[in-house]
Amino acid sequence: MRRPPWSESKTAEVWRRWEAGESLRTIATAFACTHPAIGKVLRRTGGRRPPLRRRAARVLTSGEREEISRGVASDETFAAIGRRLARSRSTISREVGRHGGRPAYRAAEADRRAWVKAARPKRCRLAARPQLRQVVAAKLTCDWSPEQIAGWLKVTYPDNPDMHVSHETIYQSLFVHSRGALKRALLRHLRRPRTMRRPRRSTPAGPSGPLADAISIRERPPTVEDRAIPGHWEGDLLAGTIDSQIGTLVERQSRYVVLVRLPTKETTAVVDALAQQIRRLPQQLRRSLTWDRGRELAAHQRFTVATDVAVYFCDPHSPWQRGSNENTNGLLRQYLRRGSDFRQYSQADLNRIARRLNQRPRKTLGFKTPADKLAAIVASTG
Repeated sequence: MRRPPWSESKTAEVWRRWEAGESLRTIATAFACTHPAIGKVLRRTGGRRPPLRRRAARVLTSGEREEISRGVASDETFAAIGRRLARSRSTISREVGRHGGRPAYRAAEADRRAWVKAARPKRCRLAARPQLRQVVAAKLTCDWSPEQIAGWLKVTYPDNPDMHVSHETIYQSLFVHSRGALKRALLRHLRRPRTMRRPRRSTPAGPSGPLADAISIRERPPTVEDRAIPGHWEGDLLAGTIDSQIGTLVERQSRYVVLVRLPTKETTAVVDALAQQIRRLPQQLRRSLTWDRGRELAAHQRFTVATDVAVYFCDPHSPWQRGSNENTNGLLRQYLRRGSDFRQYSQADLNRIARRLNQRPRKTLGFKTPADKLAAIVASTG
C-alpha cells in the first residue's frame, strides 16, 4: 500500500469524507492507503477540520508584490511605487528589505515566504489562563462533560469572561496534545474513549414486537408532554454482555435518574424490580411511566396494580419519544461500558453511579443538577 500524496485537494477530500460519516477504513480504501495514515492526518487537529487560512485585508497581495517587483526592476523609488499602489513608502521599503533587497527581490518567492511566516498559531486559551485550566481539569476528573463544564462556568462566573471557555476548546485541548494545556490522562474521564472528534451518525432502531393491552403514548395526557407536572418517568433497559442488563428510569422534568439491578430480562423479574424502586419514591413523583416496545414489560398491568403508575408505550421504532431516557443512557455509557458484564454491579454500585450522574449539571436545566432540580420539586410540592 502506497502512502497518499497529501496535497491540499486530497486533504480536503479526506475531511469531506470524514465529516460525511465515513470510517477510517472506508476513506483509506478510497485513497489506496492504510487507515492509520488517514488517522494521522485527522488527529493533527483532533478530528476537526482546521479553519481555512485567509489573507488579512491590510497585507500586501500577490498582485501588489508583482507591481513592486516591476518597479524595483525599473529602478523606481520606493515612494513612487508606494504612490502607485496607495501604500506608504515605508511599507514598500520594509517589503523589499525583508526579501533580499533590490538585487534579489522576486514577487513569487516573497509572497510564498510571507504566507509561511504569517502562520502564527494562537496560544490556547486554557494554556494562557492557569486558574481556568485548573477548574476545567478538576471538573473533568468528576466525569463532567466539556459541554457541562462550559455551561457551568458561564453560570458560576457570569461577570468574569476570563473564566469562560467553549466546550470545543476543551475537547481540542485534550485531543491535540501539542497545545500543552490539559493532560491526556484526563481523556479517560470522557463519556466515550476517543482520541479525536467524530462526526454525528444516525443509528438504526432496534426490533419491536406486539404487547397485549398496551396503552399508546398517543393516549398520554398533554401535561406529560410539556413537562409541567413532575412524577412522569421514561424507562428502558441498558444492555451489557452475557445476557446482562440494567433498568434505567429518568424523571422527565428534572432528568433525575434511577438505576435498577435486574437479575434477568424476564418480564416478571423486571416488573418486580422496577415496582420496588418506584414504591420508594414520594407519592407526588409516581404518576406515569413511558417505555419502549420491549417484551420485558409485557406484564405492565401487574406493574400498574403494584405501583398505581400508568404505563404508556412508544410507537415502534420511535426512541425519540423517550428522548430524556435515550440521552441519559448515552451518559451512562461513560460508567457502564458496552460489552461489560453488568452482573458484577450490586444495587449499591448502581446507586453510586446514579448519584454521580445526578450531581452533574445539565444544559437543558440551565446547567443545574438533576439532584438540585428534584429537591426543589419535592420541596415545592410537599
